[in-house]
Amino acid sequence: MNSVLIVDDSKMVREMISDQLRQIGFEVTVAADGVDAIAQIETHPPDLVITDIIMPRMNGYELCRWIKSDPKTNQIPVMMCSVKAEEFDRYWGIKQGADAYVTKPCPPDEMMDAIYVLLKRHP
Repeated sequence: MNSVLIVDDSKMVREMISDQLRQIGFEVTVAADGVDAIAQIETHPPDLVITDIIMPRMNGYELCRWIKSDPKTNQIPVMMCSVKAEEFDRYWGIKQGADAYVTKPCPPDEMMDAIYVLLKRHP
């Protein structure tokens, strides 16, 4: 069973994505920001991280850089999921190390397609 860490400061978004993933058999954990996410990644590294960008304490860009700069975690795929929809935002997310970038509201099929591609690419 694949494990996914969902990082978003919105409880509603965390629950919505979590419910969708659990229904199809994923193990899901959640964090409200990058600081909480790091604590979870250090103790139980997930197979995939889905992160928002705009969050308190540590934003998604900083979290992605932390994941990709540590040899113990740099193989974990990171999907950014944000309302920031400008081409520059997507560019900057990929530049920080994100493996995929989707914009909110993201159709469930589009998100699932991206998740499956990332998990196949990073077994």
